Amino acid sequence: MRWKLLIEYDGTPFAGWQRQEGQPSVQQTLEEAIEAFAGERVVVHGAGRTDAGVHAQGQVAHVDFAREMEPQKIREAINAIVRPLPVSVLTVEPAPEDFSARFSATARLYHYRIMNRRAPPALERHTLWHVPVPLDAGLMHEGAQTILGKHDFTTFRSAACQAKSALKTLDRLEVWRQGDVI
Repeated sequence: MRWKLLIEYDGTPFAGWQRQEGQPSVQQTLEEAIEAFAGERVVVHGAGRTDAGVHAQGQVAHVDFAREMEPQKIREAINAIVRPLPVSVLTVEPAPEDFSARFSATARLYHYRIMNRRAPPALERHTLWHVPVPLDAGLMHEGAQTILGKHDFTTFRSAACQAKSALKTLDRLEVWRQGDVI
């Protein structure tokens, strides 16, 4: 049976989403948790791959395993096993066999935060980038509007990229300041 998972994680202790030999990953953490209660080897497929130290809110994934369970029991089992790591399964629901977390996705939303002050952040140091020199959020927003639309991102992807096309569409790009955070 195929299951759709909605997850969030703090990427600080991980080498990224994708399983990597000898390094902790979010994918490996979830696979080992599911294998522990399902009793079979599984592969968890994410809608996207995050890099080392990158966090996710609302990451969609899917996994197949034969054991029949109630969705909330699956969620509770995974969350109990992965604790104390900063990974949480928010929801689990049955999915059609042709559902793919990656290829069924119609859009992705990215959120970047910049702490713009002289003093470095102590409490949020793992969730934002620190830039100690003054930045003009209005000018940044204005400049960002010039890259809206469809563009070829070939030069920004790795040689191992598996995406069918480097053409991507940026529908919205907003930059604003709220206190010291852009």
